Amino acid sequence: MVALVQTVAYLGLDARAVEVQCQLAAGLPGFHLVGLPDKAVNESRQRVQAALTAMGLALPPKRIIVNMSPADLPKEGSHYDLPIALALLAAMGVCDGEQLQDFLAVGELSLDGRIVGSPGVLLAAMHASVRDLGLICPAAQGPEARWAAGVPVVPAPDLASLLAHLKGAQVLSPPAMGQAEPPAAGPDLKQVKGQETARRALEIAAAGSHNLLMVGPPGAGKSLLASCLPSILPPLSPAEALEVSMIASVAGTLEGGRISRNRPFRAPHHSASMAAMTGGGLRAKPGEVSMAHLGVLFLDELPEFQRAVLDSLRQPLESGEVSVARANAHVTYPARVQLIAAMNPCRCGHLGDASLACSRAPRCAADYQSKVSGPLLDRIDLHVEVDPVRAVDLALPAPKEGSAQVAARVAKARAIQAERLAGTAMRSNADLDGDALEAFATPETPAQELLLKAAATMNLSARSYTRIRRVARTIADLAGSECITRAHMAEALSYRRQAPRA
Repeated sequence: MVALVQTVAYLGLDARAVEVQCQLAAGLPGFHLVGLPDKAVNESRQRVQAALTAMGLALPPKRIIVNMSPADLPKEGSHYDLPIALALLAAMGVCDGEQLQDFLAVGELSLDGRIVGSPGVLLAAMHASVRDLGLICPAAQGPEARWAAGVPVVPAPDLASLLAHLKGAQVLSPPAMGQAEPPAAGPDLKQVKGQETARRALEIAAAGSHNLLMVGPPGAGKSLLASCLPSILPPLSPAEALEVSMIASVAGTLEGGRISRNRPFRAPHHSASMAAMTGGGLRAKPGEVSMAHLGVLFLDELPEFQRAVLDSLRQPLESGEVSVARANAHVTYPARVQLIAAMNPCRCGHLGDASLACSRAPRCAADYQSKVSGPLLDRIDLHVEVDPVRAVDLALPAPKEGSAQVAARVAKARAIQAERLAGTAMRSNADLDGDALEAFATPETPAQELLLKAAATMNLSARSYTRIRRVARTIADLAGSECITRAHMAEALSYRRQAPRA
């Protein structure tokens, strides 16, 4: 007799069906796992044996063979503990194997028989929903699994309680629905004094989901401006919140099933490696660019990042996804992010101040800024100079207009874009391309003439030309204008970095 239990393997945000098969055969006693298990899966033999011992059960004196099918799909992670234990118990006749055919099981076992959390439960629940199966999962992750509609969830605190539930001797109550996190309180734009140009650029970036680079001396307020961005961004829609939570589930950071409507804000240190930024490692987990999906990726001290790490972001910024290729795995994670970057104009940071600048100015500025490649800078829609803040500015009262007022304008502009792009895969003006770009971002004749003249004067690339049109469309949306006028185009051009001539 072969006992079967359904589970899943995770490949990025894709859950693949895996069937755990257990057979008790005659021969020398042994516990064998086959089906390309990694080290964590192989170690489940000890965890399963210890959990059964804690329940007062012993392995039968037979040759135990556990196969995980399909055999050519690598199996990684500790969530295979529970399906392996259930398949073994069914083969031993301790529980009903036919009853288990209606469920998909995931979870890690402790040595005392407790079922503890493992990453990816939300993906497993979504997969179970598609296959019309129930889900057996750790009790702590029951609220997370409930976000998948229509899935009967059995939250099991330990193996003994689960067996009692399956036999009808005990009833495990369905888990409560996971809670939505309250809006996070963060810095308000009222804290920013002066910097009117930078504030305006931040509003445009938020309204159209554009990438933004701020260049200015230390203490000018670049990091403060970036930290104020979440306060003016619209909340995630329910579908977007679920999409972001699936990434957090795979990464193992979705605690208590709490789903947030706040857009992610990730600010990795400049010492981050390429695997940390784009994803990878032994299990090809999502990196910072995927953890910031549908949110903000803030890179402070941009030139201090490794050149290869920065250049690895060029493809995700264009395609909205990142592919992690390894010898044993090839996974794709979504990476539709809004890049906000900040940097000093040179290493000493005081290029424009003759009294503070170093003796190597302006040569040091060229050397410092050359650490960031031109193709990456070309993918940044808005470039703004952040001037130093004077003491007299700090003594002024707080601005009357804060994040609430700016967020209202941003929400109105986003609503215009949502209505315009309904029925397409595009979500904001930053995504405009092809026919949609021609249909919605074609400027009026005077504005077009200004753009063409500027393209020749500033030596703009084709990518820059397209991105300026997108920014101009956002500026027009903020103004409530259906047409892109010359004034809108002039403002969009003012935020563009001029490419050097050869």
